[in-house]
Amino acid sequence: MKDTTVPFASPASASGAPYASEGQSYDALLLAGFGGPEGQDDVLPFLRNVTRGRGIPDERLEEVAHHYRHFGGVSPINAQNRALKEALEAELARRGIALPVYWGNRNWAPYLTDTVAEAARDGHTRLLALATSAYSSYSSCRQYREDLSRAVEESGLGDTVEVDKIRQFFDHPGFIDAFVPGVVEAIRELRGSADASAVTVLFTTHSIPQADAERSGPRDIDFGPGGAYEAQHRAVAEAVMHAVRASEPLAEDVEWELVFQSRSGPASQPWLEPDICDRIAELPAEGASSVVIVPVGFVSDHMEVMWDLDNEAMEAAEEAGLRAIRTPTPGIDPQFVSGLIDLVEERIAAVPQNERPRRTELGPWFDVCRPGCCENARLGFRPAAAGVAP
Repeated sequence: MKDTTVPFASPASASGAPYASEGQSYDALLLAGFGGPEGQDDVLPFLRNVTRGRGIPDERLEEVAHHYRHFGGVSPINAQNRALKEALEAELARRGIALPVYWGNRNWAPYLTDTVAEAARDGHTRLLALATSAYSSYSSCRQYREDLSRAVEESGLGDTVEVDKIRQFFDHPGFIDAFVPGVVEAIRELRGSADASAVTVLFTTHSIPQADAERSGPRDIDFGPGGAYEAQHRAVAEAVMHAVRASEPLAEDVEWELVFQSRSGPASQPWLEPDICDRIAELPAEGASSVVIVPVGFVSDHMEVMWDLDNEAMEAAEEAGLRAIRTPTPGIDPQFVSGLIDLVEERIAAVPQNERPRRTELGPWFDVCRPGCCENARLGFRPAAAGVAP
């Protein structure tokens, strides 16, 4: 491995400065995904990968496995990443950018280690990684960086491969704008119903342990009790609602809040709250007659969207007597895909920080993650690419 402040970094990012200040050429774009099973026989091995090192017995994993088994053991996420890869390739070609796109996962085939090795065999050794997660936390950023580091090491390419990572894109216009039409359409539909005029918008994201939330983002910035993770989501929800209200007068007095979902830890461990289903149950007593559910924490319809929202949250709304609409995730929305390639061009050109587009006061986020950010409270710090070591 090269002796640099940032492991495996390109020359433009090796110093550890928060933003690249010189242009950088790359050989390929590496799409880094979470991964998911593609058949019933894959479900338990996949869940063991996701929870490795935590000692969770198969009996407990089966409690989650039934979500996947309900859909034939197939997670939607791999098909969505194939579609995103094709959309990225098309947009790169449209702009005349000669970058091949490789796709690798953290938890299921194609694995990142194999993908990095494949790219290197093809002669592509300076990689720009794009993770399918917009926010800062251990599971949504640092763990991807750890997996990138492990992929380079395990492929035996530590002295050959360089890998940078595109900044967290939570407040990039391409991401935020992709949510707006769905929220506008839902509010119009609900407001047009005589029995559903009192609308509440719930922006939802994956809950994480409170301790991990507090450690998300750089440790020298006070983001509040939920760390950068909660602050970023709250800022994005506010930005989406600002855009919605600007384009739809019916949304002017609509209330919104941030909620959480998909908790999986023991009851004794504090996780971010409130839970979406708990809030849905409380809304009728507060005068709400309908709810718009916005999966702002997700870039596509993951299992947590299809099961936890489309089944559990919608059932909670029905039990509460509320009309409910779940809005789309960005998926391969042209605004979203174009925004991702804007970020690729931004990094190649080393666009100055003050010229980078953003929709919140928290951004633009860093090209190189800062020392000590997004520590896992249980595991501590492990080697990670695309960031300064703590």
